[in-house]
Amino acid sequence: MSLSTPSLKFLLDENVHVGLYKFLRKKSIDIVLVPKAISDEQVALISKKDKRILITKDEDFTEYSQDAIFGVIWLRIPQSDLKVLLSSFEKLLSAGESFSNKLVILKSNTWDILELGSWE
Repeated sequence: MSLSTPSLKFLLDENVHVGLYKFLRKKSIDIVLVPKAISDEQVALISKKDKRILITKDEDFTEYSQDAIFGVIWLRIPQSDLKVLLSSFEKLLSAGESFSNKLVILKSNTWDILELGSWE
């Protein structure tokens, strides 16, 4: 899967380092920022309606089902380590996985992919 695959659409939560947004934009990946100060429910609604995978550090989104959100990438990498965040995210994208209806738990250079609503 090319990093510029048009089917990849992301929604970046406000708690994620803006460097990831800039990195993905440079790769011509469709990404938008979550509007400031909206509720988790509104974020999930935007994700579902626009078919965008939410990138977040917020553990609350790991409990959402596929009926409530399109997909979630939960970052478990310290935001202070932008280099590791960017390289790990690039490796994830290069793997060619589908993220719709999935919970992706992204760690340093590795990840787990689960069905939404199945993580405890």
